[in-house]
Amino acid sequence: MTALSFSPWDMFLNAGPVVQSVMMLLALGCVLTWTVALAKTIEFTHVQRRLVVAKRALRQANTLDQCDEAACPGVALAMIGAAREEELASSDIADDADGIKERVVLALERLEAEEARRLMKGTGLLATIGAISPFVGLFGTVWGIMTSFTGIAATKATSLAVVAPGIAEALLATAIGLVTAIPAVVIYNALSRRTVTCRAQVADVASLVLRLVSRDLARMRGLLGTGQVVRLSARNAVAE
Repeated sequence: MTALSFSPWDMFLNAGPVVQSVMMLLALGCVLTWTVALAKTIEFTHVQRRLVVAKRALRQANTLDQCDEAACPGVALAMIGAAREEELASSDIADDADGIKERVVLALERLEAEEARRLMKGTGLLATIGAISPFVGLFGTVWGIMTSFTGIAATKATSLAVVAPGIAEALLATAIGLVTAIPAVVIYNALSRRTVTCRAQVADVASLVLRLVSRDLARMRGLLGTGQVVRLSARNAVAE
């Protein structure tokens, strides 16, 4: 008598079409989980490296014009560009430093929110896979056990040798569901922590850009004040 094989592959081949479909769906979820994990890990590593370089360049700069665009790629360059555009658009407004800073802050906050959404892109899929995979596997198990019991009733054979293969094949769906869900949840939590770290670095970049804007506005106010003093002295000299 040939011994039955209970390897996962043999159990998959011997399972019914519904249970096989469940297993293939879970296998697809597992592949997507590790694909997203690899892609997001590379992305976060690249983003964090660029943010570190940008923060170093912004700390060394004394004005926005001194910021090297090559050293400030990504969101840092977008923030510098937004600050410069606001300074240029407000150049005809005299003595409005506070208003300019408020508008720059609004622009930087919008860029921060956009970057946060971009960093979180793809992680929602991991949360979905981690949440539903156990239930999908449980559905496959329940369906497989129902099929096994139906077969037992049809053949009227109640020996363990007849019952065990069908139940084992059904339980394999739950096992695959857990194998898919557990890494998805762990990876989602890890990526969420890295997202928080990146968002904190983006906030640091925004604060450094705003500091340079404040310096530029203070210099501009000082120049305006000097010009006013020169004009007033010239006017007094003419009057005398």
